[in-house]
Amino acid sequence: MSASRLKVTEIFHSLQGEADTVGFPTVFVRLTGCPLRCRYCDTQYAFHGGEWWELAPLVARVREFATPYVCVTGGEPLAQQACLALLTMLCDAGLRVSLETSGAMSLAGVDPRVVRVVDVKTPGSGEEHRNRYQELGTLRRQDLVKFVICGRDDYEWSRAKLGELALPAGCTVLFSPSHDELPARELADWILEDRLAVRLQIQLHKYLWGNVPGK
Repeated sequence: MSASRLKVTEIFHSLQGEADTVGFPTVFVRLTGCPLRCRYCDTQYAFHGGEWWELAPLVARVREFATPYVCVTGGEPLAQQACLALLTMLCDAGLRVSLETSGAMSLAGVDPRVVRVVDVKTPGSGEEHRNRYQELGTLRRQDLVKFVICGRDDYEWSRAKLGELALPAGCTVLFSPSHDELPARELADWILEDRLAVRLQIQLHKYLWGNVPGK
């Protein structure tokens, strides 16, 4: 991968549908490529293709939308070497930057100003073996950990995993239902019954527009 260019699937302006800035107008930079193949993946179109961008024009394009929020996502953005430089340049531009990553990549070198949203892959994803649990110990209060839950077995696994993981104090844990597999209300009931200290997350953009690229 190039250290000065990034292969980009799309750049678009939408409402953030997840994490701690849900509902805010946000610019999304979706990078191309991913080494994982999660069973419920809703961005398979980002596995291949894309266009090469130099970093400075890419940052300039993001700033054209005139919103303070930008989310770098994928695919798996950290699979491209130049992603780290992009994150720093976006922060230097005064933007509030978040990174959505699979939990299968090293977080070393990610600018400390970036809010990191890190997946813990459940068994239902088919990629549980890719989890790098050691990375979770590097998270801060402002970072978030996300479990995408496909059913009751995933829920029980995730609940047990919470008792094993040494997450930083204040780090938000998101339980998100796999949109087409688990009704959000059912997951909400389980969380309440067990009095879990987690935050239910639904994908707001899918409720507004469905699973449409660029939304």
